[in-house]
Amino acid sequence: MKTAGIHHITAIVNDPQVNVDFYSRVLGLRLVKKTVNFDRPEVYHLYFGNESGNPGTIITFFPWPKLLKGRVGIGQVGTTSYVVPIGSMDFWKNRLREYKISFTSETRFNENYMKFKDPDGLKLEIVERDEGLEKSWRTKGIPSKYAIKGFAGAILNSTQPNQTKDVLETILNMKFVKQEDDYLRFKSDGVLGNVIDIKLSPSVRGLAGAGTVHHIAWRTKDDEELENWRELLEEKGYKPTEIKERNYFKAVYFYEQGGILFEIATDLPGFSIDESPGKLGEKLMLPSWLEHKRKEFEEILPPIEVEKEDL
Repeated sequence: MKTAGIHHITAIVNDPQVNVDFYSRVLGLRLVKKTVNFDRPEVYHLYFGNESGNPGTIITFFPWPKLLKGRVGIGQVGTTSYVVPIGSMDFWKNRLREYKISFTSETRFNENYMKFKDPDGLKLEIVERDEGLEKSWRTKGIPSKYAIKGFAGAILNSTQPNQTKDVLETILNMKFVKQEDDYLRFKSDGVLGNVIDIKLSPSVRGLAGAGTVHHIAWRTKDDEELENWRELLEEKGYKPTEIKERNYFKAVYFYEQGGILFEIATDLPGFSIDESPGKLGEKLMLPSWLEHKRKEFEEILPPIEVEKEDL
């Protein structure tokens, strides 16, 4: 068994409308699912990705309006990386300037990254690569030839980098590429979300809260493979959760030894299981066991809207 790469990344933010405005309008991602946190259903769970919400494109959020700000540090995903087509960087620099978002540049493994933060302080970056299909979801002001295709990968801030390295290699079967300066690089076989860097230098300990990543999820093909992975994790002493039904995928969670919460999630059934492809993200979708409380949730959840603009 080997993962194809990142399935999704889930983070914590404050204001759901600010979150929707930034990821849909500024970055041009599609809101593909508006649902609730199945474990804490008084809070939204918002999913953004490409037109279909394919694995490797999905970033999800738990918006807690009154939650204190967190601190990005060790024991967390430090930075979420997005990939854009070759020749897009000047467009994105100009777009961030247009929205008065500051950015810096960094070179890792001979690639140039543009680094910035979302409104809650979540660390993001953009890199140019040939990999991945050109995005078909259209956003005003973002030509398809420059649009975000999905995840490039992520930077992991581990309390024990060598232990995290072992998980990536021996559990997830990612390939170690090389070490350069302060980073270890790994690669999977997928075309998106396939490059993971582990930062070696120690930093402050991360504190959960708004502006931090809650967990990173890795792709697996189907239910049978997920069962096999759970058995492997138990054999290796990682104490995985039971398999959880998330409607759009099934998942197992575990903490790796570097303190980061990992999830393994199935590619199927996907986000069209309860909405037609053309209507994704338009209605509050609830799992069957919460449907009887729809009126209650619609009253307590703040209204959010994706701005409709003429393209």
